[in-house]
Amino acid sequence: MEAYFAGDQMVTLSSKISARILSHSPSGLNKGNICVRFLASSYRHLPTSCRIHHSFSSKNKRHHLKKMSLEGPSITMDGESEPENVSNQNVPIEREGILPESDSDEYDNNGSNGDVTNEAIIDVENSAHNDTRAPPTPEKTSLAIANDAGQQLSGLQPEDLVDMIRNAEKNILLLNQARVRALDDLGSIISEKAALQGEINMLEVKLAENDARMKVTAQEKLQVERLEDQLEKLRNELVERSRIGRNESDMYKDHGYPSRKEDSTPHLSIIHSHVNEDHNHPLYQLDSSSYQSSMQSLNLELRSLRNENELLKNDVQTLRDGLNRVKITDEHVMTLEKERSYLESALKDLESKFSDSREDVSDLFNLKFEHKKLVEKVANLQVMQDKATKQAERAISELQKNQELWKKVDKLEESLEEAKVYKRSSEKLQQYTELMQQKINLLEDRLGKSDEEIHSYLQLYQESVQEFQDTLNRLKEESKKRNLHDPVDDLPWEFWSQLLLMIDGWLLEKKITANDASVLREMAWKREGRICNAYIASKEKSERDIISTFLGLISKVPISPGLYIVHIAAEMAPIAKVGGLGDVVTGLSKTLQKRGHLVEIILPKYDCMQYDRIHDLKALDFVVESSFDGKQFKNKIWVGTVEGLPVYFIEPLHPSNFFWRGKFYGEPDDFKRFSYFSRAALELLLRAGKKPDIIHCHDWQTAFVAPLYWDLYAPRGLNSARICFTCHNFEYQGTAPASEMASCGLDVQQLNRPDRMQDNTSRDRVNPVKGAVVFSNIVTTVSPTYAQEVRTAEGGKGLHTTVNLHSKKFVGILNGIDTGAWNPAADTFLEIQYSATDLLGKAENKSALRKQLGLSHANPRQPLVSCITRLVPQKGVHLIRHAIYRTMELGGQFILLGSSPLSHIQEEFEGIAKQFEHHDHVRLILKYDESLSRCIYAASDMFIVPSIFEPCGLTQMIAMRYGSIPIARKTGGLNDSVFDINDDTIPLQFRNGFTFANADEQGLNRALERAFNHYRSHPVSWQELVQKVMNLDFSWDSSASQYEELYSKSIARARSFHRT
Repeated sequence: MEAYFAGDQMVTLSSKISARILSHSPSGLNKGNICVRFLASSYRHLPTSCRIHHSFSSKNKRHHLKKMSLEGPSITMDGESEPENVSNQNVPIEREGILPESDSDEYDNNGSNGDVTNEAIIDVENSAHNDTRAPPTPEKTSLAIANDAGQQLSGLQPEDLVDMIRNAEKNILLLNQARVRALDDLGSIISEKAALQGEINMLEVKLAENDARMKVTAQEKLQVERLEDQLEKLRNELVERSRIGRNESDMYKDHGYPSRKEDSTPHLSIIHSHVNEDHNHPLYQLDSSSYQSSMQSLNLELRSLRNENELLKNDVQTLRDGLNRVKITDEHVMTLEKERSYLESALKDLESKFSDSREDVSDLFNLKFEHKKLVEKVANLQVMQDKATKQAERAISELQKNQELWKKVDKLEESLEEAKVYKRSSEKLQQYTELMQQKINLLEDRLGKSDEEIHSYLQLYQESVQEFQDTLNRLKEESKKRNLHDPVDDLPWEFWSQLLLMIDGWLLEKKITANDASVLREMAWKREGRICNAYIASKEKSERDIISTFLGLISKVPISPGLYIVHIAAEMAPIAKVGGLGDVVTGLSKTLQKRGHLVEIILPKYDCMQYDRIHDLKALDFVVESSFDGKQFKNKIWVGTVEGLPVYFIEPLHPSNFFWRGKFYGEPDDFKRFSYFSRAALELLLRAGKKPDIIHCHDWQTAFVAPLYWDLYAPRGLNSARICFTCHNFEYQGTAPASEMASCGLDVQQLNRPDRMQDNTSRDRVNPVKGAVVFSNIVTTVSPTYAQEVRTAEGGKGLHTTVNLHSKKFVGILNGIDTGAWNPAADTFLEIQYSATDLLGKAENKSALRKQLGLSHANPRQPLVSCITRLVPQKGVHLIRHAIYRTMELGGQFILLGSSPLSHIQEEFEGIAKQFEHHDHVRLILKYDESLSRCIYAASDMFIVPSIFEPCGLTQMIAMRYGSIPIARKTGGLNDSVFDINDDTIPLQFRNGFTFANADEQGLNRALERAFNHYRSHPVSWQELVQKVMNLDFSWDSSASQYEELYSKSIARARSFHRT
């Protein structure tokens, strides 16, 4: 039997122990029924009790033990022993609800005075027909309820928590009372155990007596056996004598003597008569009287032996019966021994469970203490919430004031424009007025000369005024025409991207022609005012009316100077980001778009994307079919805008559900997934009639685009583009068996060659990255230093020979960061926004983060070192581990944010995190949290990047943007963005951090020590260094201009080739 309280705050483990004590008694306890009532929280009521009556007295116990079956105790459903004659009928169950609040208080008062009713109200699930499921174990129940409590406490009000704590205190009082009664029950069990032990001792004495009797019986049995042997000998002797008598009788017959047979003395009279008659007989010499007496004594002895034999037989039977009874007694004693051992084990179990109950009670006291802490935290949170509410109200009022100011500014600008127009007109009028004044002066001088001359001057004045009016009207008309064609710069890019996607949707759904779509796309691309006005004017109209309005705008449009660029990628920040690839695709595309180029992006439609960051997502009434594994599969096309960029999402209607796996990478069939996507993306461009100038693909996932484009799609008409391929990390090349390449339609025999896609380390495998390097017109990587490193055997990971062979089209361009997204002056995740000219906010962010993570904040000048990274061997995990301990030795604080996909590294750092769990100066957060990462960037004084190799690296740029000085190893993009402050070969304005060359602890130690010394010894110089790194330009502008140059040169070479 197990009683438990399924409430939301705690498990009544003490009542469970009391119920278990009741269940282990052989026949129940006679201590009276115990009343235990539990007070539930004020917001949830569950049934918690049922009634148990015990009907056995101590006399019935002893009687029941004597009559107990020899088969041993029965086993209940939950595995605990129970007497056979105790059935569920003796345990009536009565469901009751939780006591109301008033009853609970009254009961608590009564309970404190010791007036406890003699009814045991305990929660029981004992009837198998009511519920065949076994009750949950205490461990599982405790865990489940703890989880529920943790989930509910986050949404409770302080008043609810106070009520819950009060109820918990009352329940604890009741549990203590139940515990006392359980101790009384345990004492009664111990006394009953002593009584049973006495009875067992008596049985042992009786058993000893039976053993003695058995020994006597055995001795008597031996005597009986000896007597039986003697009896057997006597019988044999008697038979021998009878035989002799018969021989003598025969002898008498031979001598002519008559013979008789008598039962008592056979042949005696005959022998005697014969002897008397024949004195010559040999027996005549015998003494007849002695012989007769001997024969009589022999007969008497024989009779006595027969009687004794019968008595011995009866004694033997009696002894056998006694022996059987002794055996039965032995079996009964063995049964009692088993029951005694069982009772002893049950008692030990009860004692262990009672000790567990004590621990549970201590846990309840701990829970009470934690509740007090939670109440304090809730109070603090309430204070913080009040502060935040006040700040929000102030911010709202400021925003309202700003909006009003903006409205006033807009009105002033409009007034200013009108004033400027009037000013220009007035200036011209003033000029004409001055001219006319001169003429009037001349006329006054010549007034007397002639009225005709005056009339002619008046006529000339009228003509001049008319000319001015005509000029003014002409200027107004020209201004209107110019407004229709000039670009509208005050609308966001989301508006124009949505407009472009709408036009493409009409084209794909065959609602407009390709030529009309090209013209309309050109007008939207150039952001002309007339298409904007037409869209706004017809926004509330039907789609047919909007299309008619747009077609009415079509006219000859000059060729745009910008480029049409399509990115085909597997990632895009922030909706589908795993590493730096997503940041590059978004950052580069936004910058190219701002520089006047038409940029579109094609992505797989993952099920795990952040759909809330996609604006105006909708499915087109247009299906693209693509070939794979020799079959045609349909693809659903979705469109939306992300960060102001038009994005196409491809959803394959393939039975393998390629992109509905809950993650972006790491599937066994990744080669098939992304080769399918690459072909579907090119099929979309072909079917949509698009003519891009550049198709830019990224990493091995979309490296298939290059060979697919030239082998399959350029011959089919999609031939306007040049292919640009960017490899962000040569560590990942996506190699696979050559046979898998045939699925996407590529010719295995033609491409599995050393000069094309055959992997340089295995002849039977193909390398997508190698194929992209061979078939692309432009090949880039993410930093100049990394471009040089991959041309070596160590850095190229097997592709250095291919890269060197195609070195003329290979270049390294340093990535940038989105300075709009990473801006401490406008970052809403920070406690206080700050800038290079106002660094007080950085110190406040440092103090806030220390309090948030539980670090010591006694010394504001104590240096804080941070690291935000993926914990993989490439990032130098052994140096990161060393930096933690070295920072402590130097008197600093260290924060690590990141996780590892490799289990052994994750487990190692989990051990370190546990070691420093309550440390004042070290904190490890082994997950990725973007909001926390921004706070760490803003709070840290130094930022370490000890990578073994790093193609580009973005964290060091972001850290500098937030005023954290980098400590980096000189490799890859780190070598192109971090320059040591003591390196005289670098211009002073570019020195921005501390670097080390070798990937060892000594190099890292020297860099850390130099940084700490500079921070402590030269605070003014350190402040200037922080301001300098915050003002460095790591935006995408420089990188985008280099890409523009590569794009333009490649297109120009292609056009020159076609002309020749």
